[in-house]
Amino acid sequence: MSTILIGTSGYSYTEWVGPVYPKGTKSEEFLFSYAQMFPTVELNFSYYRMPEAAQLALMHQTAPSLRFSIKAHQSLTHVIDARQWREQATLFRRSLEPLLSHKVLDAVLLQFPSSFHYEVDQRKYLDSLLRVLSPLPLAVEFRNSRWYNNRTLDSLRERRVCFVSLDLPQIQGNPPVMDVPTSSLAYLRLHGRNKETWWGSDAASRYDYLYSDSELKALLERVLSLTVGSQTILVYFNNHRRGQAVANAKHLRELLAASGGEACMSQKQALSTST
Repeated sequence: MSTILIGTSGYSYTEWVGPVYPKGTKSEEFLFSYAQMFPTVELNFSYYRMPEAAQLALMHQTAPSLRFSIKAHQSLTHVIDARQWREQATLFRRSLEPLLSHKVLDAVLLQFPSSFHYEVDQRKYLDSLLRVLSPLPLAVEFRNSRWYNNRTLDSLRERRVCFVSLDLPQIQGNPPVMDVPTSSLAYLRLHGRNKETWWGSDAASRYDYLYSDSELKALLERVLSLTVGSQTILVYFNNHRRGQAVANAKHLRELLAASGGEACMSQKQALSTST
């Protein structure tokens, strides 16, 4: 039986105080409050600054029941230095030790930009990176549609690496929808569907989107399709403006329950459900 974990991409948003977190919640209390709602979170700060083991250890202590996915540092995906990336990969991997030792790390997200082309040099680099980071639970997100081919999928299957499924505007320059399990882990990132603001705008506008009930029902079918061939399905909403990701994540969980499926809940919710 597959386990479906639903959460959001990031949790530390000051604009969530009020709509999501109780008024007066301090930033150092965000993670604890988040863990009362969801069983998993995707950490994105790690893309901008290299995480530290002590920092991740403290996060686990703050929310012991919470499971984590973590986005790889930009030096491994966006700003790649041929002379230094191996050293950066070692630093990144060492920082994950607290999550690994407590068995609360579900995935390491390698999110490559559209400028990461399906060319020989890039394919060789990806192969080397996956080998260096093995046996971490790896999930690869491609924004360049040329990676969406059988050769890529077969290569990831051989390495037991997850091919990340995406939901984003179906416009020129974005990859197509492709939900194909390549490992025991499936990973779905939901970025919203802002066609008008996707290109040439800031992140705040790009991810300012609320999925409708009909869109969520269609997304539920995608989630359920990923249970065929996958043991764990991670679902993260990245439409974080004004807490819309939280609202959509909760609604998707409700739709899943109504369909007869079951998503893993936070510890607090599991206790309230069992009474």
